Amino acid sequence: MDQFKSTPTHPSRVRGFLFEQLDIRGAWVQLGDAWGAMTAGRDYPDPAAELLGQLAVVTTLITANLKQPGRLTFQLRGEGAVSLLVMDCDEQLRLRGMVRTVPELAAGSLPTLLGGGAMTMTLDVAGMRQPYQSHVPLQGETLAAVFEHYLEQSEQTPTRLWLVANHETAAGLFLQALPGASLRDADGWNRLQILADTVQADELLGLGAIKLIERLFPEEDVRVYDPRPVNYHCPYDPAKIHAMLRSVGKTECESIIADQGEIRVHDEICNHEYVLDGAAVSALFA
Repeated sequence: MDQFKSTPTHPSRVRGFLFEQLDIRGAWVQLGDAWGAMTAGRDYPDPAAELLGQLAVVTTLITANLKQPGRLTFQLRGEGAVSLLVMDCDEQLRLRGMVRTVPELAAGSLPTLLGGGAMTMTLDVAGMRQPYQSHVPLQGETLAAVFEHYLEQSEQTPTRLWLVANHETAAGLFLQALPGASLRDADGWNRLQILADTVQADELLGLGAIKLIERLFPEEDVRVYDPRPVNYHCPYDPAKIHAMLRSVGKTECESIIADQGEIRVHDEICNHEYVLDGAAVSALFA
């Protein structure tokens, strides 16, 4: 199945659920309009869009499950054709992100596309003196495998992810065994993994949470929680650009104006262009 065929655009939302008899939790996310807004005008090649969409999904899933509300940022850096992936999500589930890649990109495994590399996680929680950061190597052939390994190491509990994305929609399924789950049902975790492994990409992209859960786990007792909306949020921020230019200094800015007639600043993560002429620069340092 070609997961880059046209898929109807859905609202963007995340929905948690719980297997009450098994002590296993799950979550489903589907990004439609938010994902479309993030990639509008970017013209990413298919493999890059797929990776970025999957990163958007897993970042949403993890942020929605944070014990303390905060802003979560993942950066994946490599030396391959895909050199940088960035995704940022706050406690209101507002997303922004980008991928840096070559224009012509062939499909391949994650290590092939990134050429190895490492991941940095930054968590900024209100009240913390400074954000918490962790750096880990990328271990896994897929983005799902990388995050399964990362979550199992950081949370010390089995975790599985199913991620899929095309240019219209990105979606995913998350399962995690809670402490003591094996005591409730020794076979429960294995059984749910086998069932979830039957999920198809078009089902993740097209079905809602309830229909997907009914399709995958028809015999299980599942409590489904209310959905939470997810939005793309990357507004123009001239103040940030002005502060950056002030840090560069008046002499350097005036030199650029004299040489080029204007200063152009491209905000790569939001895909915004800021243009300042001589009058704007003079006002900036007035």
